[in-house]
Amino acid sequence: MAQKRVFISGIAGFLGSHLADRFLEDGYAVVGCDNMIGGYIDNVPSGVEFHQVDCNDLSRLLPLMAGVDIVYHCAATAYEGLSVFSPHLVTQNIVTAATGIISAAVASRVRRFVLCSSMARYGTNDVPFTEEMVPRPQDPYGIGKWSSELLLQNIAETHGMEWVVAVPHNIIGPRQRYDDPYRNVASIFINLMLQGRQPYIYGDGDQRRCFSFVSDVVEPLCKMATDDSCTSEVINVGPDDRFVTINELAETIARLLDFDLQPVRLAERPREVYLATCSAAKARAILGYEARVELEDGLATMIDWITSRGVRPFEYHLELEIHNQHTPETWSRQLL
Repeated sequence: MAQKRVFISGIAGFLGSHLADRFLEDGYAVVGCDNMIGGYIDNVPSGVEFHQVDCNDLSRLLPLMAGVDIVYHCAATAYEGLSVFSPHLVTQNIVTAATGIISAAVASRVRRFVLCSSMARYGTNDVPFTEEMVPRPQDPYGIGKWSSELLLQNIAETHGMEWVVAVPHNIIGPRQRYDDPYRNVASIFINLMLQGRQPYIYGDGDQRRCFSFVSDVVEPLCKMATDDSCTSEVINVGPDDRFVTINELAETIARLLDFDLQPVRLAERPREVYLATCSAAKARAILGYEARVELEDGLATMIDWITSRGVRPFEYHLELEIHNQHTPETWSRQLL
C-alpha cells in the first residue's frame, strides 16, 4: 500500500508543527508550507518536506499538492483583536489564503480537506457555543473564518472533495510564538513575567475563556483525516469545563513563577467577546475527545519551554492599518 501523504499549511506554526509530529509518527509522508509571518523555523519537525510558500500564491501551491490525500489548513493570521485595526491584512490571510489552498486541493484531487476554524465564528452567541448555532462573528477575523468555512463547503461539494471544519479554541503549549504582541495571551503573560515585567490586562479582566493544551487538540484533529463520521461536519475541539477569567489566568502564571502580580489595567478592546467557551459534546461523541492536561500543568510546560529558549523582546512585525482613539495603547505606543 502506498504511503499516505498529508499536506499541512502553517507547518512552522504552533498547531501545524504538532500535527506534523503526530502524522510522521503514524507513518504518513508530510509536506507543508508556511510564509513565516507567525511561526518559528525550528518548529518544523525533521522529516517534513518544507516549503516557504504563502497560501495566497496558488501557482506555487499547485505542484506541492501532487499525490496529497489529506490537507490540513492551519495557516492563518490568527489575530482576532488586531483584525479590528488591520482588517485588510487579516482578511487577506484568512479568506483569500483559504481560497488559494482549497483551489489547489480540489485541482489536485485531494480526498479530504480539514479546515481549522476558530470559535470567533460564534461571536456573541450564548455560551456554551454549539455547532448548531448560527455564527454571529463580531470582528473581521471571525467574519473571515466563517467566510472560509462557507467557501470550503461550497467549493468542496461542487467538486466532490470531502470536508471537515474543526473549531479548536484557545490552544496553549510549547512552540506558540511568545514574542508576538498581538496574540497568545498566555505566552505574552509568561514572556513578560519572566522578564520581571507586569502584564497588561484589557478591561476588567473578567472576560472568560477555556484553554486547550495542544496535545489534547492534536489527537481528535488527527482522527478527522480518516473518520467517516466527521465528513461534512463542524466540530468544536476544546474543554467545556474549565471556564476561567483572564485575571485568573494571570494569577495562575504568577503563582507558578512566584511573581508579585500587579497588572497594568487598560481600556477594553473594541469588539472583544466577553464570554467564549464551546460545548465539546459533539467531539466527545464522534471522536472520543477528552481534555487530559489541566490548565496549570499546561502553563508549567509552557514556562519550561520559554525559559529553555530564553525570553525575547516583543516584535511589532505587523502594521496597524487604522490608528485612532480605539487602538489599544499596547500596540499604538508599543508598550510591550
